[in-house]
Amino acid sequence: MTEMLLNRTRLLAARLDPAWVSLALIWLAIALLDPGYLAEASRMTGRSYLHTLPFIAFAVFAVAYLKATGAETLLARAFEGRETRMIVMAALLGGLSPFCSCEVIPFIAALLAVGAPLSAVMAFWLASPLMDPAMFSITAGTLGLDFAIGKALSAIGLGLLGGTLVALFKGSPVFADPLRARPRVGSCCGVQAPFRGKPAWRFWTEAPRRETFTTTARENLVFLTKWLLLAYLLEAVMLRHVPAEWIAGVLGGSGPVPILLGALVGAPAYLNGYAAVPLVDALLAQGMAPGAAMSFVVAGGVSCIPAAVAVWALVKPRVFAAYLGIAILGAILAGLAWSAVA
Repeated sequence: MTEMLLNRTRLLAARLDPAWVSLALIWLAIALLDPGYLAEASRMTGRSYLHTLPFIAFAVFAVAYLKATGAETLLARAFEGRETRMIVMAALLGGLSPFCSCEVIPFIAALLAVGAPLSAVMAFWLASPLMDPAMFSITAGTLGLDFAIGKALSAIGLGLLGGTLVALFKGSPVFADPLRARPRVGSCCGVQAPFRGKPAWRFWTEAPRRETFTTTARENLVFLTKWLLLAYLLEAVMLRHVPAEWIAGVLGGSGPVPILLGALVGAPAYLNGYAAVPLVDALLAQGMAPGAAMSFVVAGGVSCIPAAVAVWALVKPRVFAAYLGIAILGAILAGLAWSAVA
């Protein structure tokens, strides 16, 4: 009886979505601990979500369209030709493609197995978690077009930095024999590239592609909605209970120290790339330095669990450590660059 109850509890826990559960728990905590703020927090969350809704709609349509057309097959072109060209193309596609890192684990595993250079793969891995059409749209709608462009350029720059460093030191013990003995190539997103060959831009002429468009749009709408509602609610709580003086004292001001702290805090503290956007908006409103905000989102995006798992699943720990080290270095450089122009 006890074992049956435990099994049912585990099954229920596996079905519960952490974002929805967290959202409910935070609302419950506000209702119990600060009931007078519950209505205002709910209004702030709703207003913020409605303000972002047009950007969410564009992001959902863009990702669904690119999925339905089979545009992920374009990734293969990044790994053709000379190594320098591969690095540039991988950084560009990684920073602009709509596919998460874990989705392309089987694709990357196959490329590494047949001898694709680790430098190009690293360029793609570093750039991929940071920016895609959905992320660009949400970031532009919340933090402004300038910040979104700056983050996109940082993603491409980080990919170029990582690919170049790996190419320069590919003969070192760190990057020699990078693959695990038995790479785990399953996709944490639970999907594989559904179509092969060339993209079919007129996807609506084929029933399977229309179904992919509908399914992808629905899944992305739910995904963005739950994480953004959670983030906007956390933003409302932060604006009320986190002293602005503390944020300004730790992450505000000029110079490299706030940028370094932003990168070091962003790496372990990141929850989700989309959820981070409203939180950064709140931190900026409370005095966070612009350069620290950029280093935070870059370091956190590359080191968040889905992106890190994609790398850890395929390569040996020393290569994974290099991946994280390059990410932190690139985040600091991105923060310094943004601080100079912002």
